Amino acid sequence: MQSPRISRLLSALAPSSVEDFWAETCARGTPLIEPCDDESVLVTFLWRGEAASTRAWWGVDVPLRRAPGTDLWHGTERLPASVRTIYCLAHEDAEHAPRDETGAGDTHVDAANPERLYFPADPADPDDRDSWLSLLELPAAPPEPWSRTRPGVPAGTVTELTLPGAALGRPRPVALYRPAGTPTDGLPVLVVFDGFLARHVLRVPTVLDNLIAAGAIPPMAALFVGTYETSRERDLAPARPIHEFVEHELMPWARTTLGAGRDRRGNLIAGVSRGGLAAAYVGMCAHELFGGVIAQSGSFWWPSPAEGAPRWLIRQVTRYPRVDVRFYLDVGLRETMPGPGGAPSQLSVVREMRDTLVGHGYEVAYAEYSGGHDYVNWRRTFADGLIAVARA
Repeated sequence: MQSPRISRLLSALAPSSVEDFWAETCARGTPLIEPCDDESVLVTFLWRGEAASTRAWWGVDVPLRRAPGTDLWHGTERLPASVRTIYCLAHEDAEHAPRDETGAGDTHVDAANPERLYFPADPADPDDRDSWLSLLELPAAPPEPWSRTRPGVPAGTVTELTLPGAALGRPRPVALYRPAGTPTDGLPVLVVFDGFLARHVLRVPTVLDNLIAAGAIPPMAALFVGTYETSRERDLAPARPIHEFVEHELMPWARTTLGAGRDRRGNLIAGVSRGGLAAAYVGMCAHELFGGVIAQSGSFWWPSPAEGAPRWLIRQVTRYPRVDVRFYLDVGLRETMPGPGGAPSQLSVVREMRDTLVGHGYEVAYAEYSGGHDYVNWRRTFADGLIAVARA
């Protein structure tokens, strides 16, 4: 499918027409969005430059073609008008997030799109680096009411600390959130994996501030567990180390130091992607500690075919008696690509995990959003997960 605007340009292609088109497009901002029908729009990604190949990639995967005799590249896809996702422009076979905002390199932001999502490097992780992605937000994208600071809502405090992390093989940075004006003694605890990005990109402290102030969830403390770039996949595997760290170090520290987390029914554990897999695993294994799990785009395909039989945790659900744990699961409708090494797609395994949990008697709240595997959607739906599983 081709953009009508691009079709008109190509039908009368000349250097002056390309320059006029590009000036008009940059003034309006990219990508080019045109009406299609009541539920969808045509989105055209654009770039000018020299490359062997170019595509818009991350939450979308749209190859761009070069207009003959020019340096203008274009690629159009019909998308639901409700899509919100992130992307970059990638050349040749590059698949990594852009490292700066210059609009240059083998992957880079869309320079004519001013909307960006910034991923700051975690100062506690020497291997982490800043990265940026461009934001695509179509006209019917759902509102995001809870993740922005609201006037008059008091902010909780965040304190950084380090725990020994013996089960994980190295000290573990943890950030403690305390709700404004509420002593931690007797509060439930929310544990969140990938803690640095959860704080700074998902904006979980702000989400907590707003939901608590609105009475949508009870006051709670939160523990944001840091991860390291070089060991994240191992640390968040559904295996004994992460279970032992949470059960024998993190939660005892919360009970002893804060007086929090004593009543398991109010405690929650959460994560995205591989962190969602780990949260579901620990939530079920340490069910005497947690009453609810938030797993956003959980990597329930794990392990990859080269490492074992995929969907391991899904199979474990029915091998043990049901425990009293509530689940919130979500996934993007665009998460349809195969997992690592040919594992099932994220969309298919999250649906299967939902069906398996429900079939085994678990209470499950479930949502599918119009987007991909990305923080800009998880930021919005994290509040939905808290509302779904939190208990007073």
